Amino acid sequence: MKLLCFQARHFGWKSFRKTLDEIGGDKVADVTIDDEMHDCVVVFAHAESQDEPPEERARVFRHTLKHVKWLANKRDYKNIVLHSFTHLGGQNASPEFAQAFLVELSERLTNTSYTVKNTPFGYFCEWQLDVHGESLAKVYKQV
Repeated sequence: MKLLCFQARHFGWKSFRKTLDEIGGDKVADVTIDDEMHDCVVVFAHAESQDEPPEERARVFRHTLKHVKWLANKRDYKNIVLHSFTHLGGQNASPEFAQAFLVELSERLTNTSYTVKNTPFGYFCEWQLDVHGESLAKVYKQV
């Protein structure tokens, strides 16, 4: 798992173009999503094929959850945006794995008092990103 995270004043996104027709045999819906979040941690997550075995998935999930919470707590943020971003290198995990991972991460964060939004999975998106200046506001992590 590779994570590129930002502490942002504002993150806005709009679906641009569908990149996946199906995930696990299910058709990806045609959607137009235009949304935003303020005072948030934005997580660009790249799930890799080596993350998929069950014992590795458990480790990666635990460390990813801990990292996102740690970064949010550095600025007392309770808002998080999760975005699947398969452009950080390495071998991509299956779309089914990546989507399920992000859904579970969203649920776990929501259950611990965070407000979480997900960008549309299987889509390229347009972004507006306003990031704080200090080094900690821009963090890359390989889990």
